[in-house]
Amino acid sequence: MPRRRASISVGAMAVVCTLALSACAVGPSDRPAVAHDGAGAGGPGQPTTSAPQKPIPPLTEPQDSALSWTDCTDTVNRKLGGVNGLRVGCAKLSTTLDSPTRPGRGSNRVQLTKIGDGKQPLVVLNDALGEPGSLYAVRLAGQLPKEILDVYHLIGVDRRGTGDSDGVRCVNQPSRTAMVGFDPAVTDAATLGQLLDTTRDAAQECMLDLDEQLGAYDTWRTANDMNSLREALGVPRLNAVARGDASRVLTAFAERFSNEVGRFVLDGSPDPSVDAVGQAEARASGLKDTFAAFTADCATRGCALGAAPDQVVTAVLDKLRAQPVRGARITFQAGTALRAIAAGLADRLRWPELADAIVKARDGDVSGLESFVIPLWNGPDRDMIRLDGGLVTTCNDTTTRVDPARAATLAQEWSAKYPIFGAMSAHELAWCMPWPVPAQPLPVPRAPEAPPMLVLGTEKDAITPLPGTTKTAEALASAVQVNWQGAGHGAFAKSACVNEASRLFLVEGKAPTNGTVCPP
Repeated sequence: MPRRRASISVGAMAVVCTLALSACAVGPSDRPAVAHDGAGAGGPGQPTTSAPQKPIPPLTEPQDSALSWTDCTDTVNRKLGGVNGLRVGCAKLSTTLDSPTRPGRGSNRVQLTKIGDGKQPLVVLNDALGEPGSLYAVRLAGQLPKEILDVYHLIGVDRRGTGDSDGVRCVNQPSRTAMVGFDPAVTDAATLGQLLDTTRDAAQECMLDLDEQLGAYDTWRTANDMNSLREALGVPRLNAVARGDASRVLTAFAERFSNEVGRFVLDGSPDPSVDAVGQAEARASGLKDTFAAFTADCATRGCALGAAPDQVVTAVLDKLRAQPVRGARITFQAGTALRAIAAGLADRLRWPELADAIVKARDGDVSGLESFVIPLWNGPDRDMIRLDGGLVTTCNDTTTRVDPARAATLAQEWSAKYPIFGAMSAHELAWCMPWPVPAQPLPVPRAPEAPPMLVLGTEKDAITPLPGTTKTAEALASAVQVNWQGAGHGAFAKSACVNEASRLFLVEGKAPTNGTVCPP
């Protein structure tokens, strides 16, 4: 049995438009359909649709669920940091661990939440390093239109190894601090070697703690958990929405269980055509573009960052580089601050708060930034640490390993191409260097037998940039892509236009026009 250490506790955590959609068969269109905001004299119009080349599966009557739900509203409200008025149920699903050394054996527990009264279950998944799906689903339920919630109840899922799904807690606190706080300006191999020493310590701790379980925490096996969940929910096909890298869980599911695919919404996705290096560069590019959108928004609002937010960020990093500052729970170094800013860029609704936090940090007060980055160390309880489970999943999903010399070369190149965030993205490649290499990476999604999927792209996405999402849609044999001209991370439930496309697909089983563009 693997050894378990006691976790170190750090403390408690962290529009109206209507689609002008015309129908089309699934596949590329000659030109994008542009959705308008319905402000003209004629008012909003009703979209028209036609059947795609492959039928979208019908919604069928669910059978009795094998899951036992208990009310956990108060617990979830505490974790979310406030009351949202929704009743929440919690359940655990037992699945097979299926580690590489013990295939088909072992047990794994998956944490679930249930929100809403609609008859059909809609499974919700989130990024491995993001908010656990059990909580993300509760937030989502407060944002989705009534037309969707009348049909579906949401099932939030903590991916294996994350959140309360036997959450991985194997990286010691000094290693977490050093990895997250590492100076984002470093571009030389010798100093990057220090980061490698830290990640080696983290990998050794996790290999010791998890033992033969280590290789079981990946996206491919999480897809099998989703099939077990489908069976427990009593439905012949799984209906689901996944944000960011969680979309890979659904594409892996479609590869493995094509006959059980229902209505899938992929809300952003990493580029499946490139390796980890290509994906890291894409994130650097996405952060650069999202920061530009943040800067423009700041200028429009007249925020306290002034005319040059990039200079203020640089000043904050320089100050922390010279003298780290202790926050309420953690010590801030330059890397800590930049990761907090990156996390804030991904949450469009919190941009005003982020701007104020950066200004305060310039003046020596890091409390505002701390709320953005603390979940990497600790969530509302010790089980919600995001870094550990996200790190294990990320390293198990790729065969790419980057040594300090190559990481230094990439850091030099990317710091020139993507100021502020380029080198930091290169550094993250070194995190997986000491980890065991999996037998094979995730396959490029094809899913030739699966029904159409709705792929949502965000023009300026800080985590899964639009080009990668488009590559995913192009790789799939049957997909419809709708792009939102917004910023942050993900488009689902972010605009009335996207909501209407989602309603057409999820509720009516109709495909919106491939290439439709929704305004910001």
